[in-house]
Amino acid sequence: MGKKSTIQIEVGLDENKVPETIEWSATDNKEERMIKAKAMMVAFWDHAEKAALRIDLWTKDMMVDEMADFFFQTMMTMADTYARATQYKDQADDLRAFAKDFFKKFQEKQNAEAK
Repeated sequence: MGKKSTIQIEVGLDENKVPETIEWSATDNKEERMIKAKAMMVAFWDHAEKAALRIDLWTKDMMVDEMADFFFQTMMTMADTYARATQYKDQADDLRAFAKDFFKKFQEKQNAEAK
């Protein structure tokens, strides 16, 4: 095995174990400090169980509009990753179209609630 990289995640919890802070760093990152985040999604593929294992966390101060944008951007990058991994451009395009429709519906809902 060649070089290894370490990713460190620190989650600060309140008395009810609700995330208040999320910070991360990686050995390959140019930043030499912990980087703050309001949300995170980490997924692992368990080959033996044929199941996705994931950690989804967000802080108390993550706003709904930020969460919608986070999901939109995550789905778009998932489509890019899927296309690179499988070469199935049509399915990746379907995911991108879904993400765009998802975000458009969110914006419409926000606009309706603002009235």
